[in-house]
Amino acid sequence: MARGPLRCKIGPSILNADLSQLYLESQRLLDNGADYLHLDVMDGHFVPNLTIGHPVVKCLRSKIKTAFFETHMMVSNPEKWIEPMADAGVNLYTFHIEPVKEIPKMCRLIREAGMKVGLALKPATGIEEVRQFIELADVVLIMTVEPGFGGQKFMNDMMPKVQWLRHNYPLLDIEVDGGVGLNTINACSEAGANMIVSGTAITNASNQRAVIASLRETVESSIHKCNV
Repeated sequence: MARGPLRCKIGPSILNADLSQLYLESQRLLDNGADYLHLDVMDGHFVPNLTIGHPVVKCLRSKIKTAFFETHMMVSNPEKWIEPMADAGVNLYTFHIEPVKEIPKMCRLIREAGMKVGLALKPATGIEEVRQFIELADVVLIMTVEPGFGGQKFMNDMMPKVQWLRHNYPLLDIEVDGGVGLNTINACSEAGANMIVSGTAITNASNQRAVIASLRETVESSIHKCNV
């Protein structure tokens, strides 16, 4: 797949935001410099928690017309939600490879629905499980916590997966999610991640703009070093 030049993208996770004010919280994140919104969808089955579904995403899209939406589908049957999420205005449909038997078919269906494809790996899933499918994807997401809950501690031992991906796919969009903030961004950026999902570190910050800018500066510095 043809890939453009590598760019840093910061995507706040709204999981720990005030969901009663979802539109206002989301708009504030975008106004403060977020490149996209990372929307965590959990089914209470693949992970032991329930969050938002496509009706909420569709309502959010009706208010926020142009921002880039990624749905992180922590669900047992991601194929079931492709059409509803496409209809809701999702741009990037990132699904976990673990419960999916026919990954190429999933990727094709997502593209046919007009969305970009993301492949997500839980911490226990080795990089060899996704290797043969990377060319089918726009993004590979390396979870740096166990999916299902916000506010967990960052797992530094996931960085070799990111390093392997960046070494072998210099222009791939590599996303990290879980425990990512000002204290852990260096490890992520040095390993080669360029799409940064950050939850509480951004949403709970007194100065969201400053935190987003700091995360971006660290990642852009690493991308620049790679390109020199």
